[in-house]
Amino acid sequence: MGRVRGLVLALICSSFFLPQPIASQELHAPIANKNKGQFYVFWGWNQAEYTRSAISFIGADYSFTLEKVKATDRQTKLSSTYVKLGTATIPQYNFRVGYFISDHLSVSIGNDHMKYIVVQNQTVEINGKINGTGSFYDSDYNHDEVKLTEDFLKFEHTDGLNYENVDFRYHYSWLESKKLSLTIMEGVGAGIMLPKTNSTLLGKDRNDQFHLAGFGLNALFALSLKHKSGFFIQSEAKGGYINMPDIRTTKDKVDKAAQDFFFFQYNIVLGYQFGKGRS
Repeated sequence: MGRVRGLVLALICSSFFLPQPIASQELHAPIANKNKGQFYVFWGWNQAEYTRSAISFIGADYSFTLEKVKATDRQTKLSSTYVKLGTATIPQYNFRVGYFISDHLSVSIGNDHMKYIVVQNQTVEINGKINGTGSFYDSDYNHDEVKLTEDFLKFEHTDGLNYENVDFRYHYSWLESKKLSLTIMEGVGAGIMLPKTNSTLLGKDRNDQFHLAGFGLNALFALSLKHKSGFFIQSEAKGGYINMPDIRTTKDKVDKAAQDFFFFQYNIVLGYQFGKGRS
C-alpha cells in the first residue's frame, strides 16, 4: 500500500492542527466517555519491520543455524486490489472486532496479516551440519559463511505471518466538537502465530500450509479521529515479540525451523463504532 508509515505520521501530525479547522464547532475537552456496551470493527493496512533473527533448521539429515538473518515485509502495489472483495486479503492487512467493557476499556480480537520475506542472496553465518542430502552444501559448519541462494534456501511467511491475537485497549478522549472527537489509546495484547510458510530448503519439496508455529506479544499506541456517526479513521504504532519454535519447512513433518524476533507495525485503519451503550 505504499508507505503506510507516511499515512500514520500524517494522521498523528493532524492531531496538532485539529483545533484550527473545527474551532468554529466549539472544540472542548470531552465531558464524559459513553462507550460501555458498544462494539467496534475495523479494517486497514500495515507496513512491518523486523529485527534480524537466528533461524534454526532441523531435519533427518541436517541441523544448523543461520545467524542474524535479514528479512523484510512485502507491500502490494497500490491498486484496486485493496478494495475488491475477492482480493482484499492479499495485501498486508489488519482486521479487528472489539467491545467496550467499560467507558475507557475495550477487549478485542483480530488478525494482523503481515508478510515476512528472508532477503535473498544475503551472506550470513552458519553453524551446525548438513550430511546426507547429496547436495553441494553437505558439510560441518563452525562460524562459516553461506550465501542464501535459491538452491540453498528460500524462506517466506507470505500468506502470511498471521498474528491472531486478543488485546486490551485503554481509550482516552482528548478533544471533541459537535461532530468530531479525537481519542488516544494504549494497549497490550497476546496471541498465536499461524503462518503459511513458503519454504524451499536444499532442493526438498516446498511446504505451503497454515501451521500453528508459536506465539506473539505486543503493545500499541493509537490515535483515532471519529465522526459522530460512528465512522473513524485510526493510526497505530504497534510493536512486539514473536517466537515460533515449530515452523513447517517441507512436506516432511520431521523438517522444522525455529526463530524469534521483534516486529514493528505502522497501521492505518478505517472502522465503525456502534451499539446502544450507555444512554
